[in-house]
Amino acid sequence: MDTTGTLFMPSGASTISGEVDAVFNFILIAGSIIFAIVVGLIIFFSVRYRRRDKPGLTSGISHNLKLELTWTIIPVILVFFAFYFGFKTYLKMSIVPGNAIEIKATGQKWFWSFDYPEGVTTVNELVVPVDQPVKVLLSSQDVIHSFFVPNFRIKMDVLPNRYTVTWFEAHQKGEYNLFCAEYCGTEHSEMVGKVRVVSESEYQNWLEESSTAGEGMTPAEYGAKLYISKSCNTCHSIDGTAGNGPSFKNIFGKTEKFADGSQAVVDENYLRESILEPANKIVAGYQNIMPTYQGLVKDREIDALIAYMKTLSNEQQ
Repeated sequence: MDTTGTLFMPSGASTISGEVDAVFNFILIAGSIIFAIVVGLIIFFSVRYRRRDKPGLTSGISHNLKLELTWTIIPVILVFFAFYFGFKTYLKMSIVPGNAIEIKATGQKWFWSFDYPEGVTTVNELVVPVDQPVKVLLSSQDVIHSFFVPNFRIKMDVLPNRYTVTWFEAHQKGEYNLFCAEYCGTEHSEMVGKVRVVSESEYQNWLEESSTAGEGMTPAEYGAKLYISKSCNTCHSIDGTAGNGPSFKNIFGKTEKFADGSQAVVDENYLRESILEPANKIVAGYQNIMPTYQGLVKDREIDALIAYMKTLSNEQQ
């Protein structure tokens, strides 16, 4: 069911979004009506039975059985309705269809990476076909994250050292925001990705093109593209501005000093090691926060990134 955006919810773009919205709206409307009745009665009784100059005798009636049963039974019925529909929707959201595509998603400071069965890996972009169930197998490489796609009405904690699972079936094409909904450090607010829903033919073409990415481009041109797609720009600037990591401007050929007091010239071997094993040499003045890209980048991609960094440096070796 397609749903349009409201004051409280963005537009629904998955098969489960209509049911989630129905449960939410039922609780919201029922709660609002009860709230209005309670507040209205408080105001009425405050005015009607306000203190007089000469207070009279109080009533001898101790309670009203009909009234007590009414204000007990009606909320209980509403709670049971909310539980029934909520639990029914929860079960649907928890049981993955057997024909679902499985995609591995990894959260780490501060980006998402996605591994497809065909061998394609993407960063901060999940591409899926429309009208096809997608199972997302989630894990974290560092701290607790949370996989949250508001338009699909799904949110699942992403934990280190274990797997969690969520699934969705997008019923309309488009691009939808993906957030981390669990505070995970200084750049938490920038851990933003997107889910791109395309037709089945577009999805198959994308898989084919992604497996041959970089063809027809120079290594430096491909590296400039990877600088964005692999989220290097999250921590490393190219204009000399300090970030969470050293700027790439003029980094190649530079003598870098490390936190342990040692130093080394930034060459191809150092850059490769910094991409795959960033904790080995921590640049002085920076924290050990960069995750390893082991398994996330191929040798050809590492070569392209190094070639791009060389173009940003005055001294090339």
